[in-house]
Amino acid sequence: MDASFLTRVLSHDTPRSRWLAVALVVVVLALAFAPWLFPGSKALGVAAKTLVFILLVASYDLLLGYTGIVSFAHTMFFGIGAYGVAIASTAMGPGWAAVAVGLVAALAVSLALSLVIGLFSLRVKAIFFAMITLAVASAFQTLASQLSEVTGGEDGLTFKNPEVLSPSFNLFDEPVLGLAIDGKVLTYWLLFAVVAAGFLMLLRIVNSPFGRVLQAIRENDFRAEAIGYRTVVYRTLSNVIAALGATLAGALLALWLRYTGPDTTLSFEIMLDILLIVVIGGMGTLYGAIVGSAIFVVAQNYLQDVLALGARAVEGVPVATQLVSPDRWLLWLGLLFVLAVYHFPTGIVGRLRAAATRLLPSHR
Repeated sequence: MDASFLTRVLSHDTPRSRWLAVALVVVVLALAFAPWLFPGSKALGVAAKTLVFILLVASYDLLLGYTGIVSFAHTMFFGIGAYGVAIASTAMGPGWAAVAVGLVAALAVSLALSLVIGLFSLRVKAIFFAMITLAVASAFQTLASQLSEVTGGEDGLTFKNPEVLSPSFNLFDEPVLGLAIDGKVLTYWLLFAVVAAGFLMLLRIVNSPFGRVLQAIRENDFRAEAIGYRTVVYRTLSNVIAALGATLAGALLALWLRYTGPDTTLSFEIMLDILLIVVIGGMGTLYGAIVGSAIFVVAQNYLQDVLALGARAVEGVPVATQLVSPDRWLLWLGLLFVLAVYHFPTGIVGRLRAAATRLLPSHR
């Protein structure tokens, strides 16, 4: 592939670090060929969740990392996308028409809500805006739990995908390189294609003149307004774009799970996960969403298995057995997060880019 073409695809925002480029290539190739590399249902589910979180975290980084806006309503838009597809598929039956109607309706609702929240709330100070978004997200979660006739309440909604995306569908009679190309695999590749397109679009936005203004607002909003930029308009547009990205990610998760409930999309724990991934990967670097999501989701799903192996290895040692017990996985996950923040204060991507910059004069 021509280097100049790849640079244009990446909107001239290259990794700028050899180790970061290697990490990104490894993650992207692993996700692209996950159905062959990780054939188990759990492993493929982890890869699909990683894809969803890449788009979800990248859209949130547009708010936090590039514009400097702290919002706790991102999971609300995430849930709107998931519920839009689920409600439409339940009411209209399985089919692409239901998916399209649900997605368009969810995007329209998210557009309206994010526009209202942006116009009425972004004029206040950052902490007050964060509290307003938290209150709105909590109210929406309560509403989704109580409207059981529409949303299924606490039990959520289980629905069927279009026939091509159903697990019983087989594209070919024979496996391809040992892999049966069924509806689950096709759903996974649909997720990969949409996430890749969405990520590249966000990369183009943050490297456009519009994205430069957002970064100027993040650094000094008074100076940006003094030189003629209407900061409220730019912040509102940033809020709208981030909300639409989260809505699309929620729709993809619903298609993958064929289920939507308050715990899968609207939980405040998901909001905390997003914040952790942004910090681990690096704020203001969309590539941090790829690296951070891969590390966090894999650790979240396999740390218990690793601890179980460790517990068997130190069986009989009283203190060690308790420390490496699989029930302590949240403790170790928190410890890993603290170590990551201590050693990578600017995130993994920021640290790798800074190291590459320091080495540049010696190469010259």
